[in-house]
Amino acid sequence: MDAGDQSAGPVREIVDARRQPRFKIAVDISINSRTCGLLTGHTVDISESGISAMLRIEVPLGEVVELGFTLPFGPVTIYAMVRQRNAFRYGFQFVESNAVHEVIQTTCHYLADAKSLIPKL
Repeated sequence: MDAGDQSAGPVREIVDARRQPRFKIAVDISINSRTCGLLTGHTVDISESGISAMLRIEVPLGEVVELGFTLPFGPVTIYAMVRQRNAFRYGFQFVESNAVHEVIQTTCHYLADAKSLIPKL
């Protein structure tokens, strides 16, 4: 094996180690930040524990923000912590909220089922 082959294994393990699977979803999102005010962006993907979005303005890592977006099963307003940033893509970890978690969970299950129905080429 060359060095390129050896590095592929750990990367795959890291991706597979996520707590919940991610599903692509592209919807508008609003972010209410105490340091940046009201921002808007577009989501990239969602899981039961968080969501990622593309933003134009920098939001500090570690800040708890209020997110607002609409999923196929209804509108969601939830608090989340800014956990990651890679250029303009931000990762948000949801702060527990049982009321909206059901909408997020139902959407993720729906997206998983829809993904399994797509024929593989």
